[in-house]
Amino acid sequence: MSYTKTWLNYQKLANCPAEIAVSLAEQGPVAESIRRELELAFDAMYGVKPVFADTVKDAALGVTFCCDAACGLGEEGFRVEAASGSIRVVSGGQRGLLYGLFAMLEQLRMGKTDFALEKIPSNPLRMLDHWDNLDGSIERGYSGKSFFFRDNEMTVTGRIRDYARMIASIGINAVCINNVNVRGVAAELIAQRYREPLIRLARIFEEYGVKLFLSLNFASPKRIGGLDTSDPCDGKVRAFWRERIADVFENIPNFGGFVVKADSEGEPGPFAYGRTHADGANMLAEFARPYGGIIIWRCFVYNCQQDWRDTRTDRARSGYDNFIGHDGEFAENVILQIKNGPMDFQVREPVHPLFGGLKKTNMMLEVQIAQEYTGQQRHVCYLMPMFREVLDFKTYCGAENDTIADIVSGRTYGNRSCGMVAVTNTGDDENWTGHDLAAANLYGFGRLAFDTSLDPEEIAEDWIRLTFGLNEKVLGNIRRILMMSWPAYEKYTSPLGIGWMVTPHTHFGPDVEGYEYDRWGTYHRADHMGIGVDRTPAGTGYTTQYNEPNASLYANTETCPEELLLFFHHMPYAYVLSSGKTIIQHIYDTHFEGAEDAAQMLALWRELEGLVEPAAYARAEERLAFQAEHAKEWRDRINTYFHRMSWVEDEKGRKIY
Repeated sequence: MSYTKTWLNYQKLANCPAEIAVSLAEQGPVAESIRRELELAFDAMYGVKPVFADTVKDAALGVTFCCDAACGLGEEGFRVEAASGSIRVVSGGQRGLLYGLFAMLEQLRMGKTDFALEKIPSNPLRMLDHWDNLDGSIERGYSGKSFFFRDNEMTVTGRIRDYARMIASIGINAVCINNVNVRGVAAELIAQRYREPLIRLARIFEEYGVKLFLSLNFASPKRIGGLDTSDPCDGKVRAFWRERIADVFENIPNFGGFVVKADSEGEPGPFAYGRTHADGANMLAEFARPYGGIIIWRCFVYNCQQDWRDTRTDRARSGYDNFIGHDGEFAENVILQIKNGPMDFQVREPVHPLFGGLKKTNMMLEVQIAQEYTGQQRHVCYLMPMFREVLDFKTYCGAENDTIADIVSGRTYGNRSCGMVAVTNTGDDENWTGHDLAAANLYGFGRLAFDTSLDPEEIAEDWIRLTFGLNEKVLGNIRRILMMSWPAYEKYTSPLGIGWMVTPHTHFGPDVEGYEYDRWGTYHRADHMGIGVDRTPAGTGYTTQYNEPNASLYANTETCPEELLLFFHHMPYAYVLSSGKTIIQHIYDTHFEGAEDAAQMLALWRELEGLVEPAAYARAEERLAFQAEHAKEWRDRINTYFHRMSWVEDEKGRKIY
């Protein structure tokens, strides 16, 4: 299958230099990738093949790469200086030179010739998690099938190299290739069956500075080891893992470690044996430590057998309750992977309180760009503004360096094992991400993980120029679409932080009571008088998991941010918001406004016909047209439900069914 070049679309530029000389003394896999990329890019951009030489002083364009351990930039930081036809790229390591190369090419493609850049990555680990299954399906994948697996075999094709190029160009340095729900033959990824293709894959990743990770099944001693237990404190179990982990690290090059989902949603874990998460994680970490390996332990742990009649049990509390008592118990090479919010990647939820609670434990922020609950890449929903809000959130865990960005970068507690990870949105579709505009989330996550200070709108502008070219009309319209998309999606789906009004299992499309009487703890508690969940000390007590002043701020209806009001409080429909509107009128108005916004996004795109590559235009036009219609379905279903529930008329007299 052919596929698009996304933001690595090296288009022909004007004012081509007659000769390009490159000085690159480094050797090795990453250096060879730099050479290949230079040849590809300069040929496409200028029609000129670069000459690799010891000196570049006589060339029309001369590029010098300098690897200097004493430069103060570290192995991944870089400095690029360009002036008068001379460009110098400096880093303390080859990965930094690679990132500097891509940054240089971005500047040249945007028409800049004299510039200076210096970047040191904000986060040590900048990772993508694939939820790919070995049969080729992708759990919560909306852009085709896996390009790693098919029919229970691994597929290491040329597309893998282009994928590695693509993610390296935005600074990603780690990838976990298989689903955190490790089922069936996926448990054998740590055995001999898949060894040869894993080695080939790891070597391709190594060429682009990307570490390979695997998700493992905690019950592997029973599943593939023939034991009758998976107790992490059992001697036979420990021997199994010692042998398996050593075998993987010693025989698969460039291997980074393992991702583990345990004791959640039916996945096995240490709880079955009366052990703690620290017991389980530290056992694996002990055997990975001699190889510099990392164990990434997910904190998405909750009891999924909740009774909907029970108003005291609160799924939002579970992550904090399960882990806060073990702060300081986890090994140095264990990282707790914590979702941005306490529930599950909703369009609006508060920041997870574990980030402000844990003080002696490595943490990384997990976000989702696959859009499971935000339109599944059939709706455009640019998520960098959301991630920006999360990163800027003050936890009040200390006098300074107390934002999420501070914590996951290691600035707060001096951690070296920390970072950001995204559940990724790629598949084997021609355009990688299903919706052409969804690639902005992949590009944006990489850029934001590398530099957590970046502005989402600036990231969007860079992506548009690199993907679609420099036409100002194209830039302006797509920028407007992206920047209005998250607020629009929130408007026509879930009001004031309530979330979850989706069709069960598929999580796509409106179903107000789809999860209201289930076991998953995802309730909105709407009745004829009001809506929302009381998470104050008088309710489930969830607000107490935050540090002050956040705990008191959320517990008080007068100070609680209104976009989260119904997440924290059960409120009457007649409650008047700061806008002067009642909650019920806010619900009506925002759903009408959201549908109008979706129609406007379609109109903005249609203005670009003839200015955007025809196939990309047609694909996105079809999806935006679907979004405009689907937003009306959301509007009508949600408004009708609350009209019938509340018996309150729309003040503006609009059609509600």
